[in-house]
Amino acid sequence: MSEDTQREPVAEWLSYREEIRVLDCTIRDGGLMNNSKFSDEVVRGVYDACVAGGVDYMEMGYINSLEQFPPKEYGPWRHCKEDDMRRIVGDNDTPLKLMAMADAEKSDYRTDILPADQSVLDMIRVATYIHQIPLALDMIKDAHDKGYETTLNLMAVSTVPESEVDEALGLLAKSETQAVYVVDSFGSLYMEQVDALVGTFLGYMKDAGIEVGIHCHNNQQLAFANTIQAIVKGANMLDASMAGLGRGAGNCQLELLIGFLHNPKYRLRPVLQCIQEHIEPMREKLGWGYDYPYMITGNLNEHPRSGMAFNESKDRGDIVKFYDQMTEED
Repeated sequence: MSEDTQREPVAEWLSYREEIRVLDCTIRDGGLMNNSKFSDEVVRGVYDACVAGGVDYMEMGYINSLEQFPPKEYGPWRHCKEDDMRRIVGDNDTPLKLMAMADAEKSDYRTDILPADQSVLDMIRVATYIHQIPLALDMIKDAHDKGYETTLNLMAVSTVPESEVDEALGLLAKSETQAVYVVDSFGSLYMEQVDALVGTFLGYMKDAGIEVGIHCHNNQQLAFANTIQAIVKGANMLDASMAGLGRGAGNCQLELLIGFLHNPKYRLRPVLQCIQEHIEPMREKLGWGYDYPYMITGNLNEHPRSGMAFNESKDRGDIVKFYDQMTEED
């Protein structure tokens, strides 16, 4: 083909794959910006939009320890009690599946996670750092034995040595989990790294019949691009949130992902309506999304908590000062 020959455009529908599942984490991840203190109106708005938009799963929030996260300081979506969830969704007589996340070492999972036949939830997601893998495996078994679908979200994978990732994946491939997630907790990964990590995860999980998922943060404005790269590589479980609402720089935007997938079961208009009515009105107060301190922490592969603290300080806006603080030698 000569240099002057124009290539035909790639068909838009080639992004379609029937096995893909979209998981909305608006309320759960967004709850890290307001201590999970969403009004019933907002949670119901997200739920209705997920149902109308054909989203596969909605994350209602966390099931985390009442002692570590006392109700006087945290809203109901940090604990996902049945009465609170059913106040929003009733018996959830819809195709939408509901899920909640339990953090390793932050959840009284044996007592607070009810048997699935007593809960409106369909899935329990276990979030773990690499050193918590033994506990996480027990949490997965507990949830599986109670009748739930399960996922294992391996957080801050950008900080984990390759040998430890391999060791963890070898154990997870023998577990009861149905999906293992690559989680770019710090928004530091580039597409080549996502490609390699998803490939590594698939190498362990495919023969075990376990799906691979992707959860990206937007510190370097790569959450959507990295999610696409994970899809191309073979990840089928995709996290996103409406308007990217999530901790710090936020997540892959659900509205962008739905547009990319070209699956007729997903409908964009209800998601946009929810964003307009419920999500965007919170932006000024919550302040999530791409911002220079979050860009700096992502570039340095650091937890965004320092950027969040800087944005709440009197020095907010002095991005050079923040950069100097983050890069000065000890």
